[in-house]
Amino acid sequence: MSWGTELWDQFDNLEKHTQWGIDVLEKYIKFVKERTEIELSYAKQLRNLSKKYQPKKNSKEEEEYRYTSTRAFLATLNEMNDYAGQHEVISENMTSLIIGELTRYVQELKQERKSHFHDGRKAQQHIETCWKQLEASKRRFERDCKEADRAQQYFEKMDADINVTKADVEKARQQAQLRHQMAEDSKAEYSSTLQKFNSEQHDHYYTHIPNIFQKIQEMEERRIVRIGESMKTFAEVDRQVIPIIGKCLDEITKAAESVDHKNDSQMVIEAYKSGFEPPGDVDFEDFTQPMKRTVSESSLSNSRGDGKYEPKFGSKSKGKLWPFIKKNKPPPPPPASASPSAVPNGPQSPKQQKEPLSHRFNEFMTSKPKIHCFRSLKRGLSLKLGAGPEDFSNLPPEQRRKKLQQKVDELNKDIQKEMDQRDALTKMKDVYIKNPQMGDAASVDHRLSELEQNIEKLRLEVQKFEGWLAEVEGRLPMRTEQARRQSGLYEAQNTSAVNSCAQDRESPDGSYTEEQSQETEMKVPATDFDDEFDDEEPLPTIGTCKALYTFEGQNEGTISVAEGEMLYVIEEDKGDGWTRIRRNEDEEGYVPTSYVEVYLDKNAKGAMTYI
Repeated sequence: MSWGTELWDQFDNLEKHTQWGIDVLEKYIKFVKERTEIELSYAKQLRNLSKKYQPKKNSKEEEEYRYTSTRAFLATLNEMNDYAGQHEVISENMTSLIIGELTRYVQELKQERKSHFHDGRKAQQHIETCWKQLEASKRRFERDCKEADRAQQYFEKMDADINVTKADVEKARQQAQLRHQMAEDSKAEYSSTLQKFNSEQHDHYYTHIPNIFQKIQEMEERRIVRIGESMKTFAEVDRQVIPIIGKCLDEITKAAESVDHKNDSQMVIEAYKSGFEPPGDVDFEDFTQPMKRTVSESSLSNSRGDGKYEPKFGSKSKGKLWPFIKKNKPPPPPPASASPSAVPNGPQSPKQQKEPLSHRFNEFMTSKPKIHCFRSLKRGLSLKLGAGPEDFSNLPPEQRRKKLQQKVDELNKDIQKEMDQRDALTKMKDVYIKNPQMGDAASVDHRLSELEQNIEKLRLEVQKFEGWLAEVEGRLPMRTEQARRQSGLYEAQNTSAVNSCAQDRESPDGSYTEEQSQETEMKVPATDFDDEFDDEEPLPTIGTCKALYTFEGQNEGTISVAEGEMLYVIEEDKGDGWTRIRRNEDEEGYVPTSYVEVYLDKNAKGAMTYI
């Protein structure tokens, strides 16, 4: 099977077919190139997806990844990142092994094809030239033969005519002989040209063209083999990464199998266990006797209620408040567009009208429309902000014990590091003493002294925290009814009060108020927990103020003032639009800064005047 023998007359069709083969090869290169772009895009999307769900450093999300389920998810994200890397490998290998190689091969194939078809056209032009020479020789022989016949006929006619002279006859005879000789020469030339053409034609169709077509056939077959090998490489590139992808999937499966629901449940207990015991039974209170109602010490927590504790306090604004009971925030100053006639309590000052957009954030962080900012509430807020007390006394016993134990372990590790450094320096000093040429032994004394001091400080710290730890572990088994009752409210102290403040600050329009009918009238028993607030010293007076408008303080934390009334300033406006004032020893609260004209004492720290 050879194109040279079977397709000897299909030169033009072979030229079209080989061009089509090159077009197919270029189309396949384009296909592979688009595949590599898809692989790169897919890998990029997978990496972005993995990065999107990775936990942010130093954020709350990192704490969530201590559970087995979230750790498995994190492992899945990491494996997906490696999975994406394998698709990048596929793209790189296809680019180098297929696209690059085939692109170079196509250029070589085009040059080879051009050369072969150039030889074919040259052979065709040669045989056509030979054919034209044969045709010319043939026509010349034919013409000479006809002229020889005419000359012979003319001679015979002249020879038969008795009126023609002998000279004319001889001339005609010579002309006829000349024509016959020319015809014989043309015949010989024609015969020679014909033999030469037949030889050239035989060589053309049985030697030159078959050789050229054979080369074209081999070139086309190499192209077909090459594209087949490229397709095989296309599959092999994918197959090479399958084991690694399989390992990634195996790791994901292994991470999924490591999820332990029991362990996660135990970690939730360890994370949130307070160490308190549930509250005991509520004592019966007899109200049939005509006597002032009292509340037992163990009835502080209405564990069977809806979880809201809203005690109603008397008119004495300086009285004690339970630190985790939600308080209402006074409404914000009236809008800048309001006038004294439109707003019952008067207009706002230009300061309030031009108040920046950041005021709401500042109000959230430093809101002060609370008459009594208890130390425990501040402690709860500081806990939320990550600045709790050193002994972790703001935490429940169990959590406090865990934190103290963790702190002790960290300090012991630090001590071990310092001791290792000390031992290393001691050995170095011994070497210097034995070999003075290696260094001065006295040069490490200063550092050894520092390490000894650091170790001593760390040991003192360990003793301090171990003392607190022993105190907590000694108290854990002992539970009083009062402690159990307060434990039911402990979470409210650290979360509800803080969330209440945050919710208040998130509502600067003051639209959220609680109905008086929802308040629970009760007495708070005097405990050591409350003594913390009794010891608060009253804020000193820093100036005076005059009420420019009448203000009705209807919300908790505010105080009503009449136009023209003179009062004492005990806390100036910190940018939230409220000033804290005092009428007498027992009455104090907040009023809008724009409603009063403040005269601060010049000696007071940070004194300012608002008009």
